[in-house]
Amino acid sequence: MFELHPAFVQASHTVGDLSLCHVRLQADARFAWLVLIPRIAGAVELEDLVGDDRAALVEEVVLAGVAVRAIGAALARPVEKLNVGQLGNVTPQLHLHVVGRRVDDAAWPGPVWGVGEAEPLGTIALATVLEAARTALGL
Repeated sequence: MFELHPAFVQASHTVGDLSLCHVRLQADARFAWLVLIPRIAGAVELEDLVGDDRAALVEEVVLAGVAVRAIGAALARPVEKLNVGQLGNVTPQLHLHVVGRRVDDAAWPGPVWGVGEAEPLGTIALATVLEAARTALGL
C-alpha cells in the first residue's frame, strides 16, 4: 500500500492526485515548484515502475510543467525555464521535481537544492497558487 514519506508533509502542500502521481506544492515562495510522487508502494527508482507507469509518469511531468507555468503566472513571475529532477538522496521514495526557473531567481543558474532558506507563501498567495495548479492539472 502506498504511503507518503513524512518529509513531503513537512516541506510541501497537497495539490491533489493525477492518475499515477500524488502532486505536492513545494513550500518555498521563491520558486514555482511541484513534486510528483508515483503512488506505487515501495518505488524508489524509475526502474521500479513498469512500462505503462513510466509512460504515464512522463505525461504527468509534462502536465506538471504546464501547472508550474500557471503557478509562475499567478505569482506574477512567469517561468522562463523548466527544470525536472529525480534525486532521492535525502527522501528515498520515488519522486520528481518540476521547478520553474527565472534568470533572476535565488539559485539561478545553479540547482535549487540547498540554496538559502525556503520562504513561506502567505495564506492568500498559497490559495491562489494551489488554485492555479489544480486548474492547470484538471483537478
